Amino acid sequence: MKVWVAGVAAVALLGGALALGAASQPTGKLAPGLRVAGVEVGGLTREQAIAALGARSVTPPEVTVSAGSNTWTVGADLLGWRADTETSVAAAEKATAERGMVERVQDLLGQSSMQDLPLVAQVDPAKATATLRLLTADMDRQPRDASIVFDKTSLKYVVRPERTGAQVEVTSAVKTYVASPTLSALKVPVRALKAKVTAADLQPHVVQGNALMRPFTARLDGTERSGALTALQVANLYWVRENGIVPDDKALKAAFGVLTNHVDQPARNARFALRGKEFVKVKEQAGVVTDRPVSYAAFRKAVLDSAHKDVIFASKVSKPTLTLAALPDPKKLELITVGRSTYYGSSPARRVNVANAAAKIHGSVVAKGETFSFLGALGSITPENGFVGGLIISGGRTVDGLGGGVCQVSTTVFRALYQAGLPVVERNQHSYRVGYYEPQIGFEAAVYDPGVDLKMKNDTGGPLLIKTINHPGKSVLEVEVWGIKQTRRVIVSPATILARVPHPPAQYVFNPRMRAGAVRQVDWAQDGFNLYITRTIKDEGTARTDRVTTNYRPWRAVYETGPRG
Repeated sequence: MKVWVAGVAAVALLGGALALGAASQPTGKLAPGLRVAGVEVGGLTREQAIAALGARSVTPPEVTVSAGSNTWTVGADLLGWRADTETSVAAAEKATAERGMVERVQDLLGQSSMQDLPLVAQVDPAKATATLRLLTADMDRQPRDASIVFDKTSLKYVVRPERTGAQVEVTSAVKTYVASPTLSALKVPVRALKAKVTAADLQPHVVQGNALMRPFTARLDGTERSGALTALQVANLYWVRENGIVPDDKALKAAFGVLTNHVDQPARNARFALRGKEFVKVKEQAGVVTDRPVSYAAFRKAVLDSAHKDVIFASKVSKPTLTLAALPDPKKLELITVGRSTYYGSSPARRVNVANAAAKIHGSVVAKGETFSFLGALGSITPENGFVGGLIISGGRTVDGLGGGVCQVSTTVFRALYQAGLPVVERNQHSYRVGYYEPQIGFEAAVYDPGVDLKMKNDTGGPLLIKTINHPGKSVLEVEVWGIKQTRRVIVSPATILARVPHPPAQYVFNPRMRAGAVRQVDWAQDGFNLYITRTIKDEGTARTDRVTTNYRPWRAVYETGPRG
C-alpha cells in the first residue's frame, strides 16, 4: 500500500514538473486571455496580433477643446491622434513576459483570466498645432493702448479706453496632448496681454486739454483794437498726447498772425485819390502795430495757460515808407500794362463790393523796391469800410459772407502786376474754378481779411501808380499800372492743364425754412483742375521764365430743398 501511494505521488510530482517545465518555455505567442482595445490577441504571435488590430477599424475618440470662452468638439485624428498597433502589441508582449508561474500553469490548464489592455496612441505635434491654431485664429490680438481723441459731437477731448490683448498658448496645449493622447478634454491656455497706456494715465491730460479750449482775446496796447480766437481755434494750437500738452508751433504762429492782422493798424503811405476827374495827393498816415517778438512770447505763454483768457500785445508806431513829398508826378509816368476781368451776372451786392474795392485801390502808389499789399491798400473788409454781404467761398461751400466780389478786384490787380513782370511774393488761389475769372483759367488771386493777401514786389526801378477803371454798364473792370519806361517785355502763356477731375454728384440739403416742395441751387458744379501758367520776361538780351501753379478741387452742385409737399 505504501508503495502504491508513493508511486502515485511520484507520478503527480513528475506531472507537475513536466507542466512547470512546459509553462516556463517561451512559445512566441501572447498569453491567453489578453485583449487590446477589445480585440482578443491571446495565443497570437506578435505579427498576428498586429494584423488583428490593424484589420479592425479604430474610431478616433472625440476631444473637447476649450480656449477662453470658446469650445469646440473635434475628432482626435484632426489633432494628429493615431493608433499605434505595434506599441500596443508590445505592451501585450510585456504583459505575457511578466506573468508568474501560477498564471502560466493556469494558461496551460485553460484557466486563464481575461486581461484588457488599452490601445496605445500617438500624436503628431505638427498636425495638432495646425488644428489648434486654426480653431483659435481669431483669438490672438494685440493689446491696444488707451488714446486721446477729439469727439466731434461733444467738441471735447475724450479718452478711448485701452483694450486687453490675448495670446493663445497653442504650444503648451500641444505638449499636454502629446504627453496624454487619451485626454478627452484639452484646454488651450489663453494669456492676457495688458496695454502699456491706460485711460487712468491719460485722463489728467484730457482734463488739461479741455480746460485750455476756451475763447481767447488779444488787444493791442494803447488802442481799443482787439481780435479773438474761438475755443475750437485755440484747440488747434496744441496736441493732447500721452505725454501731456504739446504745442503746435506752426499753428501758434499762424494764429498769432490772424490776431495781429485784426489788431494792427499799419501806416498808410501817401497816395493819389480821384476827385472829380483829377488826381489829388493824400497825405501819409502813421499807424500802430504789434511789437511782434515780445507779443508772440506773451501770446504763446498765455494761450497755453488755462488761467488766462486774454493777452495784451505790446505796440509800436508804424511809420509810412512813402511820404507826400516823394509821390511821383503822374504826368511823367507811362502806361506799362493793363489787367482786365469781367463780372457779368454778378448780384447787386457783389457789384457794390467790386466798385468799392476798385475805388480804394485806385491811386495806390508802390515805391521803388517796395512790396505791394492788396489788403494794405484796401483797408479792412468791414461794413465800416463800405463793404456789404455777398457770396464768398468758405469752409468748403459757397456761402453768404461779407465782401463777396473783392476777389474780382484782387484778380484784376494780379493780372496787371503779373503782366508787368513783378515778382510774386504771395498769391493764393480760390478753392474751385470761378466763372467770373474766365476765360483765363487759373489766372486769378484770392484774398481774405485777415491773413490771405496778394503781395508783389516792385522791381521796375521806379515808383508804380495803380489806377482802376470800372465799367459797370459793361461789367468790365480794368487795372492800369503806370511807371517809368520799361525795356522788358512780358509774355504770359495760356494755362497748361495737367489733369482734370470730374465733379462729384450733386448734394441735396434739407432746409426746414423753405416752403414745401421748393428746391433752390446754392452752389454750382465745377470739375477739378491741375494747371499752371508760364510767364517769360525778356529784358536786354536776357530771358527768364517762372510759373504760377493752380490746383482746383472738384466742386459739387448743392441744392437746398424744403419739406416734402
